[in-house]
Amino acid sequence: MFDRLEDLLIRFEEIMGELNEPSVTGNQERFRKLMKEQSDLTPVVETYKEYKKSRQEVQDSLAMLEEENDEEMRELLKETLSESRQRVEELEQQLKILLLPRDPNDDKNVIVEIRAGAGGDEAALFAAEIYRMYVHYAESKRWKVELLNADEIGIGGMKEVQFMITGQGAYSKMKYESGVHRVQRVPETESGGRIHTSTVSVAVMPEVDEDIDVVIDEKDIRIDVMRASGNGGQCVNTTDSAVRLTHYPTGIVVYSQTEKSQIQNKAKAFALLKAKLYDLEQQQRHDEEAKLRRSQIGTGDRSEKIRTYNFPQGRVTDHRIGLTLYRLDKILNGDIQEIIDGCTAADQAARLLKMNESA
Repeated sequence: MFDRLEDLLIRFEEIMGELNEPSVTGNQERFRKLMKEQSDLTPVVETYKEYKKSRQEVQDSLAMLEEENDEEMRELLKETLSESRQRVEELEQQLKILLLPRDPNDDKNVIVEIRAGAGGDEAALFAAEIYRMYVHYAESKRWKVELLNADEIGIGGMKEVQFMITGQGAYSKMKYESGVHRVQRVPETESGGRIHTSTVSVAVMPEVDEDIDVVIDEKDIRIDVMRASGNGGQCVNTTDSAVRLTHYPTGIVVYSQTEKSQIQNKAKAFALLKAKLYDLEQQQRHDEEAKLRRSQIGTGDRSEKIRTYNFPQGRVTDHRIGLTLYRLDKILNGDIQEIIDGCTAADQAARLLKMNESA
């Protein structure tokens, strides 16, 4: 591990030198790649430098203890030694986590799809609440949310909704939200006061950009244009602006009607289709690597029940990490960072354990 860290330190210094060269600053593509690599290496390099400093403090304290005879000074040195050793252990653990293989999609924007499952109108109402939860979370991270498509019902629910979140590291945070979300509450439409259980499914897909090669053959696509349905703005429902794409090989159908322009809706529909095709490829890879998937925290199996929102008790439970929080209102208002942090930590711990077992 330390040989690799030394190599990364050398590489970081090389990058810093290259970034100051006129030939690099004049080449925007090369400059951008180097800046990205520098940004990726910075947390590792800074932690490693702090680790080396703490190791040196341990050695200095040991050397001074051998020469020091004053008992009061020895006690101070022992205290410093203990603190430095503890810090060395903490930093070594941080370095192991930082050196875990990164998900190549972590820095990408995401396309999120929410679908109402079991529960009829109640599930559609909950799907709309989950959508608003993610919008509020994205706003708290200063990410941009762009609606791609929404199939709304008259009472304020959504049968399904697709939207894009644009922001640094969006996928690294949102990927743990894929799976089945369950709600337990008394529906507004329920006269008997009985608690119902409904579900929605969430799929989080990385945006397909120039780094991902997804080829769509024109012969495999049917493009239909039609008049938008639902509560649209002026002109939306009076022109053939909505676009539906059907991908014959997979049977995937996507629909976009949120824009007044057919061209804009077509672009959104193709972006969603590409994300779905790439996601399908990723899912197949997860299936082939089932053992690896079991060591990860809820980023592979879309049928997995990941979370329960219990309204009578005001609690939210994430079943993957055994975390229960009694602040349902805040969570539905977008305060989900603690859950995401817990999933991230559990995923890292599982991968560290797997790495140690195979070492």
